[in-house]
Amino acid sequence: MDGPSRPGVPGGGPRRAGRLLRTRLSGLLPGRSDWAAVRRSPRRDLLAGLTVAVVALPLALAFGVTSGLGAQAGLVTAVVAGAVAAIFGGSNLQVSGPTGAMTVVLVPVVQRFGARGVLMVGALAGLILLALALARLGRYVRYLPTPVIEGFTAGIAVVIALQQVPAALGVTDAHGEKVWAVAADAVVRFAAHPRPVAVAMALAVATLMLLGARWRPGLPFSLLGVAAATLFAELAPVELVRIGALPQGLPSPALDFLDPGALGVLLPSALAVAALAALESLLSATVADGMTVGERHDPDRELFGQGLANLAAPVFGGIPATAAIARTAVNVRAGASSKLAALTHAVALAAIVLAAAPLVGRIPLAALAGVLLATTVRMVEAGSLRALFRATRADAVVLVLTFAVTVIWDLVTAVAVGLAVAVVLALRAVARSARLEQVPLDPGEHSAEEHALLAEHIVAYRLDGPLFFAAAHTFLLELAEVADVRVVILRMSRVSTVDATGAQVLGDAVDRLRGRGIAVLLSGITAGHDQVLSTLGVAAELRREGLIFPDTPAAIRHARTIALAG
Repeated sequence: MDGPSRPGVPGGGPRRAGRLLRTRLSGLLPGRSDWAAVRRSPRRDLLAGLTVAVVALPLALAFGVTSGLGAQAGLVTAVVAGAVAAIFGGSNLQVSGPTGAMTVVLVPVVQRFGARGVLMVGALAGLILLALALARLGRYVRYLPTPVIEGFTAGIAVVIALQQVPAALGVTDAHGEKVWAVAADAVVRFAAHPRPVAVAMALAVATLMLLGARWRPGLPFSLLGVAAATLFAELAPVELVRIGALPQGLPSPALDFLDPGALGVLLPSALAVAALAALESLLSATVADGMTVGERHDPDRELFGQGLANLAAPVFGGIPATAAIARTAVNVRAGASSKLAALTHAVALAAIVLAAAPLVGRIPLAALAGVLLATTVRMVEAGSLRALFRATRADAVVLVLTFAVTVIWDLVTAVAVGLAVAVVLALRAVARSARLEQVPLDPGEHSAEEHALLAEHIVAYRLDGPLFFAAAHTFLLELAEVADVRVVILRMSRVSTVDATGAQVLGDAVDRLRGRGIAVLLSGITAGHDQVLSTLGVAAELRREGLIFPDTPAAIRHARTIALAG
């Protein structure tokens, strides 16, 4: 046996750390069982992957352009990162690639450090994500409250729908800092120069998908709708905005963007990119699980897959990637059940880049807008939202606030605000559950006259629930009102938790009562709570004077002695 416990064995610590690292790494790598789901329905997975590829293509192009590195960078990210994340990720349904939220973080990086800086930031973010996966931090996303997740999901659905407004209206020159501002500008421009054909096409494709899913859920109505819309646009004498010319081929791998001297200045941006990638990917996987029955992702493996994807994409000139909720939702609704669908999406995009670029370039953007509009309708579970809204006032507040911030600002801010409000409201509810209740004394063997005398001079309080910072102030105010007694017994056996603030307030209350000449006795302190009190030096004088008792009867007997002696 080796390790730190045996100093005579050299290298024990490093060997143990190496074994731990290998064990964790082996648990993050894909195994044979991960691909068992591929054999269930490969045909449906292939069709779902093709459907997602058609939807992902214009998004990849647009996000590449928005990031500042060009359309080709967006395509490379969708192909390379999409394939790597599909193979190594922890979700059977997740689809990864460039996203709108990521471009918001990247634009300042491009402005400050240029294209090489973006590639370097992506690689650093990949390393950070790998470290998070090895540290097993991905699992903590499960503690996100349901109202935060539901509000985030509904907000993302609205954001995706707003993103489709310009394309659905046939407007190409809408502007604005936020997605809702761009949509509003598109409506104004459409009112000045209406393009009814684009609106009709978007609504027709969306309607076909929504009604077709009820009629024959197994058919890829999104693919059929896009094909029919493209055929109509080719045959009818109408003007519609198309995807346009596509870059052909993927660039050769290169590492010339690496610059060790820039690590210090690029690290803050890399941390922001890694945080966004982790948050968006894990939330997307959680949303995908909620849209299906029986699927559960592995959060640590998902972070591992996203880390490898962000390491691979910059080598080919791609921008940082994350899981994409819109494409993941399309994947789920198209019938995907395994990683084969997401991998097919990446392979199909690569094939499109190499062989079918001119054909795909003829697809009307209005048809793709219809696909995503239908997807947003199916993303939102109205029944679940109504139930949460009616559950409690706190749930309703968190739900509405998370939804509003997602639409008005961005998803990272929304999750942070929603989680913060949920924590505050939860602490408020827990603090209200803490009670300081006066309890009657047992008459015991004393006469009625003697017991009446004791009752006038001894008061016992039972503390129920947590004694922590959120409840401590109320506890202090209630205990400070004690008057006209000689002895106070504080029964601590039902205290569920004590933190530093609660312990300090308890000590302050004891000191105030003793300062007024009132004897204070404590009973029923558990071992864990006694450790906190001892570490902070709370009630040290009571301990020295023998005024802390293991149970309440012993405390009462001593209190009677004090009262009768007085």
